[in-house]
Amino acid sequence: MTTKASTTRKRRSTTTTAKKELNGKKVPALQIENIPIGKIKPDPKQPRKTFNEDALQQLSASIENHGVLQPITVRQLNGHYVIVMGERRYRASKLAGKKTIPCIVRTYENNDVLEVQIIENLQRQDVEPTEEAEAIAYLSEKYVPAEIAKRLGRTDNFVRQRLKLAGLIEGFKHFVRNGEMTISLGVGVALFTPEEQQIMLETMGEDFSAHQINRMIKDQTYDLEKASFDVMDKKLVPKAGSCVECPFNAANQGNLFGEGKMVCTKSACFETKKTKSFLNLIEKSKKENILLIPEIRQYWVDDENNQLIISHLEKNGLKVYLLDDVELIEEPTKPTIEAIKIEYQHYDYSEDELKAELEEAIQNYEEELKNYNLAADNGFVNGIVFHRETYQNKEVFVKIIEKSKDESTEYSAPLTNRKMADCTPEEQIIKINEREIRKKQIENNKQFEEVVQMIRETEYINTKKTLSTDEMVAFSISLFENNVDYMSQQKYFSKFLSDTSKMTKVEMVGNFKKNFKKEIFHKLIRYMLTKQVHFGESNHVNNLTNISFYSAMQGYYKSKIDGIEKEYAEKRDKREARLKERITVLEKKIQEFND
Repeated sequence: MTTKASTTRKRRSTTTTAKKELNGKKVPALQIENIPIGKIKPDPKQPRKTFNEDALQQLSASIENHGVLQPITVRQLNGHYVIVMGERRYRASKLAGKKTIPCIVRTYENNDVLEVQIIENLQRQDVEPTEEAEAIAYLSEKYVPAEIAKRLGRTDNFVRQRLKLAGLIEGFKHFVRNGEMTISLGVGVALFTPEEQQIMLETMGEDFSAHQINRMIKDQTYDLEKASFDVMDKKLVPKAGSCVECPFNAANQGNLFGEGKMVCTKSACFETKKTKSFLNLIEKSKKENILLIPEIRQYWVDDENNQLIISHLEKNGLKVYLLDDVELIEEPTKPTIEAIKIEYQHYDYSEDELKAELEEAIQNYEEELKNYNLAADNGFVNGIVFHRETYQNKEVFVKIIEKSKDESTEYSAPLTNRKMADCTPEEQIIKINEREIRKKQIENNKQFEEVVQMIRETEYINTKKTLSTDEMVAFSISLFENNVDYMSQQKYFSKFLSDTSKMTKVEMVGNFKKNFKKEIFHKLIRYMLTKQVHFGESNHVNNLTNISFYSAMQGYYKSKIDGIEKEYAEKRDKREARLKERITVLEKKIQEFND
C-alpha cells in the first residue's frame, strides 16, 4: 500500500528533476503548501499577457471537480506570494471559488524568475505569437538560438523565425494578435527595418490587406539566385560581406520564401553590389578585350535608363554595340525529357508525343552545338551579353554586322533630356506630342482618383439592388488580375479574356462583358474559396473563413472529408484514452495525498 509520505517523496523527486532540467542548476527538496489565494498575486512582469477565456472556463470546471492536479510555483515578496509559474491555474482556481491552492515556494533572483517564467510559458502550446517572439528575444540576450531551441524543445528554424518576428513594429503586431496577419507574413514584414515597416503600414491604410503586403514585400526583395554577382564573394563590397552569411538574407531567418530560398531584403546593399558587379564587368571587358553587349534594341535606345547604360559604356572607352548591331551564338543546353515535360505541362500530350518533341529538340540542339563549336572559325569573337536592368550576363560568341556608311551606330543623348531649342523641328514635334500624352495620363490618374473618392463617400456599398452585370464583370476581372497567379491563369482561365493580342484595355473589358457568363463568375469565386483559407494556427474550428469553407465543401466531398475526419478521430480517441489513464493515476495520488 502506498503511504502519504511515500507519495510526497515521489512528488518532490519528480518536481526537483524537472527544475534541474529546466535551469541546469541544483535545487533543494521541494515542499507543497496549500496557500490562501488571497495571499497570492500575479507577477506584473510576467511575459504572458493573454489568456483564452473559454479555455480558462474549461480549466475552472476541471479544478472544481478534481482540484489542482499540478501545484503552482511562487516566491515570497514583501509579505505575500508572487506567482512564478501557474498563473492560468491560479486564475481558474479563483473562478472555481477555491480558497486555497497547492503551491511550491521557491527562492529566485529577479533575473532567474523572468527566465523561468519565459521558458515555462514557451513550452505551452497556446502562447500568443508576438509575446512568444518577445520572450525568445529576451532569452537571446543570454543564449544562442540553438541553446534556446534545445531548452524549449523546438527547432532552430522556429526560434530564428520568432526572433525575427520580435522585430515587427507594434502596428503590425496588432494584426498578428487579432489573427488577420499570419505568422509567416509577419516574419516576412519583420525582415525590413522599422522605418521601412512604418512606410508599408502607412501605404496599406487602415484596413489590413495580406495581398497588398505580399506585393510590397515582393517589390522590395531580390532573388539572390538571379543576382548578377557572386553571392559568396566577401570582397565585392567588403563592409557588406558575403550574401550567404548576411542577416538580411531571408535564408538566414528561416524558410520564409521556401526551403533555403535566398532572398535579399536590403535593397540599398543589393543595388550597390549590382552596380559594383557592372563596373567589374566593364573592367573585365577592357582588360581581356571582350565585346560587351547590352540587351538593348535600337527602338529602345531613347529610354532614359538605356541612355545611362550607353553613356556609361562610352565614358569607359568602350565601343557601344546593340543587339541590332551584332550576331550572337550562345552555348546550347542539351534537352531532357524532364525539361520537355515542364515546357508542355499545360498540353494534354501523351508519352509518345513528348518523346517526339524531345527527338526534335535534340536534333535542333545538335545543329546549334555544331555552329557553336565552329563559331571562332566563322569569324566570331568572345563576348559578354548583359541584361540592361539586372546586369545578369553570360559569355557568348559575337560577330559585328557590317553596315553601310549612311547607317550610324552613334547613340545621342535621350530626346527627353534635351532642351526644345536644341532639337530639330521634327524632334520638337515628337517632344510636344510626348508631353501631351504624359499630361493626359496625369489627368486620367487624377480624374479616376476623384471619381473613386466620390463613390467611396456615397452610400454605394449599402445599395440594396442586386448586382448588375457590369458589377459582376468588374468583380470578376478584379479577382482575376489581383488574385490569380500566372500558372493558375493558364490552367483554369486561359480563355478568360479571349484573344487579347490586338485589343486595347477598354476593348478587352467590353469583349468580356459581351461574352460574360455567370459560370465564369462562379468559377472565379470557387477558385478564391480554395485560395483564401488560412493554415497554420487557423483551422476549421477556430476561424470564420475556414469554418464556412469547410461547411461549403461538405456538399461536394462529404465522403472524402468524412474519411479524413475518421482518421484524425481515431488518433485523437487513442490519445485521449491514454491521457484519461494518466489523469486517473494522478487523481488517485491526490486522493492518497489528501487522506
